[in-house]
Formats: sequence, structure tokens, C-alpha cells
Amino acid sequence: MTLPAIDIAPFRERRRRLLAHMRAQGGGIAVLPTAPEAVRNRDAEYPYRHDSDFYYLSGFIEPEAWLVLIAGADDHALLFCRPRDPKMETWTGYRVGPEAAAERFGLDDAYSIEELDDILPELLLDQPALYAPFERGDMVDGPVQAWLEAARGQTRQGRRVPQRMQNLSPVLAEMRLVKDAAEIATMRRAARISAGAHARAMRTVRPGMHEYELEAELLYEFRRHGAQAPAYTSIVAGGANACILHYPAGNAELRDGDLVLIDAGCELDSYASDITRTFPVNGRYSGPQRALYDLTVAAQQAAAEAIRPGQPWNAGHQAALRVLVQGMLDEKLLKGSLDGTLESGDYSRFYMHQTGHWLGLDVHDVGDYRDPAAPYADDTRPWRALVPGMMLTVEPGIYVTAADDVPSRFWNIGIRIEDDALVTETGCELITRGVPVNAREIEALMRE
Repeated sequence: MTLPAIDIAPFRERRRRLLAHMRAQGGGIAVLPTAPEAVRNRDAEYPYRHDSDFYYLSGFIEPEAWLVLIAGADDHALLFCRPRDPKMETWTGYRVGPEAAAERFGLDDAYSIEELDDILPELLLDQPALYAPFERGDMVDGPVQAWLEAARGQTRQGRRVPQRMQNLSPVLAEMRLVKDAAEIATMRRAARISAGAHARAMRTVRPGMHEYELEAELLYEFRRHGAQAPAYTSIVAGGANACILHYPAGNAELRDGDLVLIDAGCELDSYASDITRTFPVNGRYSGPQRALYDLTVAAQQAAAEAIRPGQPWNAGHQAALRVLVQGMLDEKLLKGSLDGTLESGDYSRFYMHQTGHWLGLDVHDVGDYRDPAAPYADDTRPWRALVPGMMLTVEPGIYVTAADDVPSRFWNIGIRIEDDALVTETGCELITRGVPVNAREIEALMRE
């Protein structure tokens, strides 16, 4: 079988950076498993998805695999994977196998996963430190303890086991926070596919459809352009359902006069996209809908203008919040002053989430939002500064459920607008604007 070519240079460079970090700390060995397969029910499995950290360093997407990196005078990168098995491959698909894996993925060597327990104890000997994702619990702790115990059997011959245990995950989180050129290119492609899916939904929707029908349009567009899966469970929420933040696409009817909120993005080559748009089922915003929609657009614009290198992570949220709260006061959803409402937090009944999150291999990607070097408790550390290459979402919203103290014209209106932002040298670029956000442009697209 001829496998498609892959660019191994980005994976080699990431391993080189991690090994350099380990050498700077005195050297050692890093072990990292991929994700396990998961049974859905009886003899059916969930669609397999590899571990993000494992993929980030290896590019390998098969289950039952471990990556081993040794930092020292001579660096080594080793893969343990499933052996070729023609009988099993008839049922479950082609395996690369250790014979081809080393060359294909730019590694020094590869072995059968069946040799892991025999080889690892020897590799651990005389290493000053052991790096592993220890927060993954028994999946890592059990094998590591077994390998260490086996290695200790040779200590009478003057050999030593690692004296220092280091959690690998925070190191990789810092690396993954700033995207390299290959990652940015993939995320741009994912953004284009997802934007096209949202545009398709806008052109397709009509009163009387159901939420699940619109979800089907999204999934079709993802797959027909090569995306492997949705990056997360798609939200398709009509009417009052849009006020439920994580509402999955259900069977509710999309009614004339209501809005529909879609929060959906594809995963392409392991990288996520994340877009939210809110638009009228009948193709035209009502007056109250348009008032809150334009307010949300203005809040997103303010947030995007605040996102630039050197600014704290929270700058975009604070900029959006001021616009949203002032708008809530102007529309009589709240009473009081801008500063007083910001201080009291009364706005949170209508806007209860942050304005964004990191984005990458995971839709809520890894990385500390506060300065990891600051010597303070988590709730008092300063927000970390943005740098070029970071990828984040910008997603203000407003959610108004029916209540006696709320103007009835706004009842059950839920709006969120979300784009994916790449921090550039001078500001940020919204890479998901292949689908319109301006109300007039959305209405024009829907008329098509």
C-alpha cells in the first residue's frame, strides 16, 4: 500500500526543541503514550482520535503507541507501535508497522509495542530525569512504575534509575501555545472549510426545518472538503435554545421570526476551527434582534482591536465587556452606571463567559492564561502577554431569557459571534471571516 507523503520537518523540529529543553535541565528520558481506544458499546468502538501531545511530536495517528525521547550527548527519538498483522489489517485497516515507521516519521528507530516492557527498563537506567504526562493517571503511572521496578533490579551492578520525575504536559503546553508555520497553514485551511459550512447553513435554512437538519448541512460540508470530523459537538440552537450555552443540535423546529445560533467547526489534520454565527431563520433580523446583534458585533470588534502583541490575555475580554455592558444599559436590560455594573457583575445574567480561549490541536487548547513565571497564587497572577503566533477565539455574546424585569421585546434572544484570531506582529487577523458577520451581508447571503 502506498501511503500519502507527510512533511516530517515540523515534527522533527518540535522534538528538537523539547530535547534541547531537557538537556538544559540536565538531560533525561521522556515517555509519552497516545490515547487509548474506547469501546462505545459491546464490540463497537468510538471513532479513534490520537492524543494531541503525542501527535504534536510524532505525526503518528495509530493507537497502541508510545514515543520515547532521550536527551543527552546523543539524542534519540524512538517509537513503539503495533506490528504489521495482515489478518487484523483485513478487519481494521493498514498499519505502518515498526519496519517503516522510523523512516516515515523521521525517527531514529522503531520497535513493536510488544517489546516495550522489555526495552524501557534498560533505557531508564542512568537517566537523571524521567519526563512523562503524569496527570494522565493509571495509563502512565502503572507502566512507569513497572519499568522503574524492573530497572531497580540492576542497581546492585552500579546502575541508577532516574532520581527526578518531571511532568511533561506543562512543557508541551508552553510549546504548543505558539503555533509554527505548518500549524498556522493547517488552521487556515480548517477555518476556510468551517466558514463555508456556516455559509451553507445560512443559504439552506428556512422556517420549518429542524436543528438536526441544519447540523447535517454542516457535517456534509466538513467532510466533502476533507475534514476528518467536527472539532466538537456542533451547537445548532433555535429560538430560546440559544440561551443554553452548550446546547447540542436537537430536534426543535426552526420557526419563522426566531434566530438560530450555530457554534460549529471542523477538525482538519488534527487541528480545530471554531466559529459561531447567529442569524434569522427567515432571513431578516427583527428590530430587537438587530439591536442586540449589532451590539455583539461592536463588542467583538472592540475585542479584536485589543488583541495584539504585548497586551495581556484578558484585554480582549475587558474591551468586549465594556461595549456589551454599555449596550445593556442603553437597551434598559440593566440599570446603573457602566463602572458600577462592571464592578458589581450584574451583567453576568446576560453575559456569563469569557470572550475567548486558546485554539489549536484541541478546541480549548492547552496553555496557561496567566503568566506561568509569576510567583503568585493562580487567582492573583498577572495575565500572560500575547505574542505573535498565538491562536485564540474572539466570542462575545448576549443571552436574554424571559423575566419580569426584562423588556419583553428581548425575551429568549441568544446571540454569540465567534471568530478565530491569529496574533500577528501588529495586531490580530480573524482567519474565519470567509463567512460574513455584518447583519446586512448575512441577510444578502441568505437571499441567495
